[in-house]
Amino acid sequence: MGSASEAGRVSEQRCVVAVDGPSGSGKSTVSRRLAVALDGRYLDTGAMYRAVTWAVLRDGIDPADAESVAKIADNVVLTVGTDPRDPHISVDDTPVDGPIRGPEVTAAVSPVAAVPAVRARLVAQQRQIIAAEPRIVVEGRDIGTVVAPDADLKVYLTASEAERGRRRSLENAADLAATVADLARRDKIDSTRAADPLRRADDAVVLDSTELGIDEVVARLKTLVDEATRR
Repeated sequence: MGSASEAGRVSEQRCVVAVDGPSGSGKSTVSRRLAVALDGRYLDTGAMYRAVTWAVLRDGIDPADAESVAKIADNVVLTVGTDPRDPHISVDDTPVDGPIRGPEVTAAVSPVAAVPAVRARLVAQQRQIIAAEPRIVVEGRDIGTVVAPDADLKVYLTASEAERGRRRSLENAADLAATVADLARRDKIDSTRAADPLRRADDAVVLDSTELGIDEVVARLKTLVDEATRR
């Protein structure tokens, strides 16, 4: 990690860090820890798409019905907490932090997130949240390319397919083969959708976390932030 003087220097200026990458690459854990290290805020954009998906399923809407899904996204009120030590999200004042991580939402989130009207609605809200914070780490799949193209630092965090599957299966206590297949399914949908597909920004730093521990990844990112804020 950087020295106390470096941490102080970073904390005195505005800083937006965009962290993109495929499922299971460690974005959430790493981004939260980096936000704490920077004394900043944290935004999980994926949780917002999951929250809309939860509302779609709550209302009995087919996730493949793009028009109806778009109406749900327009009408729900998402409240997003950005404290990296205790992030939270609510839909119409109902906390959904647990339910949005369940298998039903996970299975349906990619088609919901592929609806252009949903993306337009949530990207606008994400940009408002980013603009309101002096220092924030934002993670997702289109942060460096769409949501915050002017971020001070863009990182594309990845890992081998096998390692990503192992991590996610341990996290969810799920079958490894089924988890790997589900990650591949979601990544294919997200990287081939017409609106804001998952891809690495041209000026993003690629960091492969396959052989790295969480502390090592956070330390490397903190160094990159320090370098970026010196420019």
